[in-house]
Amino acid sequence: MPSIVPSSPLFLGLDLSTQQLKAVLLDEDSNVVHEAAVHFDRDLPHHETTNGAILGPDDGEVTSPVKMWLEAIDLLCQRLSEGKIDLGAIAAVSGAGQQHGSVYWSSESDALLAGLDSNKTLTDQLFPAAFAFPNAPIWQDSSTTEDCKRLEEEFGGAQALADVSGSRAYERFTGNQISRIRRLNPEIYEATAHISLVSSFITSVFLGRIAPIDISDASGMNLMDVLSCKWDERLLDICGGPTLRTILGEEPVIGGTSLGAVSSWWVKKWGFNPECIVAPFTGDNPATVMSLSAPGDALLSLGTSTTFLLSIPHTSAPPKRFTTSHLLAHPTDLQGKIAMLCYKNGALAREQIRDRFANSDWSVFNQLVEQTPPGCNGNLGFYFPLPEIIPPNVVGEYFFTTDLVKTTVKPPLLTENVPPSIHPRAILESQFLSIRSRIAAMLPKDSPHLKRLVISGGSSQNLVIRQLAADIFDMDVYVSATKEAAGSGGALLAKYAWWRRTHPEGAFEDMTGGEAMGLQCVANPNKEISPVYDDLVSVYDACETQVINLWGAKN
Repeated sequence: MPSIVPSSPLFLGLDLSTQQLKAVLLDEDSNVVHEAAVHFDRDLPHHETTNGAILGPDDGEVTSPVKMWLEAIDLLCQRLSEGKIDLGAIAAVSGAGQQHGSVYWSSESDALLAGLDSNKTLTDQLFPAAFAFPNAPIWQDSSTTEDCKRLEEEFGGAQALADVSGSRAYERFTGNQISRIRRLNPEIYEATAHISLVSSFITSVFLGRIAPIDISDASGMNLMDVLSCKWDERLLDICGGPTLRTILGEEPVIGGTSLGAVSSWWVKKWGFNPECIVAPFTGDNPATVMSLSAPGDALLSLGTSTTFLLSIPHTSAPPKRFTTSHLLAHPTDLQGKIAMLCYKNGALAREQIRDRFANSDWSVFNQLVEQTPPGCNGNLGFYFPLPEIIPPNVVGEYFFTTDLVKTTVKPPLLTENVPPSIHPRAILESQFLSIRSRIAAMLPKDSPHLKRLVISGGSSQNLVIRQLAADIFDMDVYVSATKEAAGSGGALLAKYAWWRRTHPEGAFEDMTGGEAMGLQCVANPNKEISPVYDDLVSVYDACETQVINLWGAKN
């Protein structure tokens, strides 16, 4: 049978996030040609979710209905077809799922996936029989504290766990979710034939069989060795016992590979090309990295919280692992890694400083930043209105005066003894220096200088914050016109799997030319100011150590 090659191939990227299922279609030149979405609360209100999630009866339990996700896939396909998109032109599909969510398939799932009838919807055929558990624990769940403690204790401590899996034990990580279900609901665990992440759940639906988990999403489970990208037997045994390896299936797979073609249901039901490639779906954060950056670039999300993602270039030694950061596998590069930092106090803390010291006015805030010299005349502040993640659990405000010449730190000051005008610059310097400190600690000494900083979130529109980020990180700052970064990253991974048919040894960056989607340079570092912050990193570290000690003494 001759190959069916669309004259103008399209590449479909899906993003199953907390609140929506989104689709992005790219053409061969990586231009966005169509988008569609299903909003869970608005379009599927009968599931009675709030922002796509359901709070459970147990403290910290948060799940999403798997049936809702199936209905969303059915509805999204309907909307794509109504958008006059030739679904037969889709040459490959991949995508992203919210990281850390997990789906529990029953022993009937294999037969049901393989025998889908094109006269019926996915929902009607798969739910409930294909699932051992109707709900999926998601990233917002924090009910696994007991399981996290056990995992760290049995594995030899938080640092030992981070050294192997890339992270210490986190409540939202899938290994601990599995451990809790096994502990509290053994009948559900015994009835589970397969466990998927949200990403591999969607991949399975496209393939018509259970799909393997991709290496980058697997590194957010506390179950995989982040350096070898293989399941770790000790971690599997602690979290799930002797059957977990079989339940998880084959070893995690690298992105951009072809797992096969879409099942016949997609061809008969929606007119997909029978040779449409299905590539591994990944997590939403790695997919965002693929669309907005290249190795040596960093992403800084300046939203309500602050998230920093760094695609680490190849180095002679692996990046160091810490208990306050994450190290993820790169989706398309077995030697590549992604560093990830998460902070709870982001825009909320900045807005509180604006309201207290700048008359609730961003223009006044910006004026005060520009009027205060780099280093805030030897003042350094820490602002934690919420219990922070980095450093762990710390709350409150702490201020120090410093002597840059001797790199000494004097005892902390009271808030009323700090000049009010310095706070706007001080909070920005503090937040950004925390990230710089972690980058310096993680990267091997032979790491090349980072190239670009791509910023997003509400504060990314602030011209003064853009410039200060350029100065502190000593990097050119970019913003992206791409709004659906995770879906676009999924579409690029689909295109990569298709492109590799004719370039089997080609890297993802060979396909993209090392360029990210829709970037525009908005700030360049001031070469006279950046060296000031080089000297401040060690000062920041010394002050943060005092903050941790002060907090520990009080608690």
